[in-house]
Amino acid sequence: MGKSINAKELIAKRYGKEGSKEREEFRENAFSYYFGEIIKNRRKELHLSQENLAEMVGKKRPYISRIENGEDIRLSNFALLANALGLSIQLTAE
Repeated sequence: MGKSINAKELIAKRYGKEGSKEREEFRENAFSYYFGEIIKNRRKELHLSQENLAEMVGKKRPYISRIENGEDIRLSNFALLANALGLSIQLTAE
């Protein structure tokens, strides 16, 4: 059998050690991508176009497209989109 790969080691090798600038950029980009996927998948579940969603929240269609493609999003805009899509945001203490 081949050598097993540890995900933490792979991420550290590819994106730098925890706390490094490169690793922080990776983390931010990963979250932006993840949030964009949540928005896109829910929008599609509701059979809404990007234009429909944009109108619901008072934004323009290109803004929705950028969010769905992983552009960083302000928390206030994420909450606005989540509300329009019937999603809730939960914050918990670690």
